[in-house]
Order: sequence, then structure tokens, then C-alpha cells
Amino acid sequence: MFWTIGIGLVLYFGMKYRLHLAEVSNMEFNIVPITIFVAVFPVVIGLLLRLPLFIMEIKERKQWTFDWIKFVVVGLPSLYIVVMSIIPYTMGEGKIRIPEIILIGGPTMTTIAGIIFGYVLLDSLKK
Repeated sequence: MFWTIGIGLVLYFGMKYRLHLAEVSNMEFNIVPITIFVAVFPVVIGLLLRLPLFIMEIKERKQWTFDWIKFVVVGLPSLYIVVMSIIPYTMGEGKIRIPEIILIGGPTMTTIAGIIFGYVLLDSLKK
């Protein structure tokens, strides 16, 4: 129950901060900070969703392993989507082509990919 309340508070304050960044971006004509936040915040949420199970795994007395197959097959493509939603705005417009999957999916695609990457990152670490 406390974990659900904690994640809810992180979501609430994260969205308040996103609105603040949107206002600042509109005043300063700089969209890089909000673009980075919109791409990175879902990764944090994905990490928070997996964190309770990860903490229980830490308490076990086993050797650490890393599930490379899961990370390569699921984690890296989702990381690619997250990174490709940021790079065109930080490296200069027109220098890097945005993949069509991001253009079609828009911010929803980036949000889903970020949550998946955050979750898979902790899920790939096994004890």
C-alpha cells in the first residue's frame, strides 16, 4: 500500500514538474529540457514499478547474474526508442533522422518504451 502511494506521489510531483518545464520552455523557446524529462521520467517510473521485487531479490543469498537475452531483445529496442526521441532535439534539427515508429507513436510510444526499459533494466539483474 505504501509503495502504491509513493509511486502516486512521484507521478503527481513529476507531472507538476513537467507543467513547470512546459511553461519555462514556452517562455525561453527551449524545448530540450522538457523533451529530456518526457523521455527519462517514464524510465524512472519503470524502475519504481520493478523496485519492490528487486529489493526482495537483493535479500536472497544467491550469486548475481544478468539476463543478457532479455536485455538485448526487449531492453535495447526500448532504449533506442527513448534515445531517438531525445537526440534529434539535442544534436540539432535535421542532422539525425527520427525513425518512423516514433513519429507514428508520438509521445505515447516514448512513454511506453521508457517504462518498459526501466522495468527490464532491473528485471535483467537476477540473483
